[in-house]
Amino acid sequence: MGLQNSIRDDLKKAMKAKDEARLSALRVLIGEFQRQGKKELDDGEVVAIIRKLIKAERETLDRTGQATSPYLEVIESYQPRQASEDEIRAWIKANIDFSQLKNKMQAMRPIMTHFGSTADGDTVKKVLESF
Repeated sequence: MGLQNSIRDDLKKAMKAKDEARLSALRVLIGEFQRQGKKELDDGEVVAIIRKLIKAERETLDRTGQATSPYLEVIESYQPRQASEDEIRAWIKANIDFSQLKNKMQAMRPIMTHFGSTADGDTVKKVLESF
């Protein structure tokens, strides 16, 4: 079962449980899926939508001075486990030869290709700057 179907099933469970916070967050998420023009999205597309919503919510929370919200907690629960800075740093040490690159940031492409949706670009950039 794909991530999109899992979210739909969770919506049904939230309706039965009358969990309003979860229900409203899942409705927003499913609404975003429907705006994509395709009926079924692959997991990569679903993760991209989730990341976009998380980023938008964090920006809103930063402006209001809040640390978190129930909405953010719900949608973050569907995001794949993120690679830690230590995991990224270890992979870079084992696989990237900086002497062949003009600058460190040229290593972003192979790193992001390797980690895919499990690494945030900002985190990778931060790790690269520490080299």
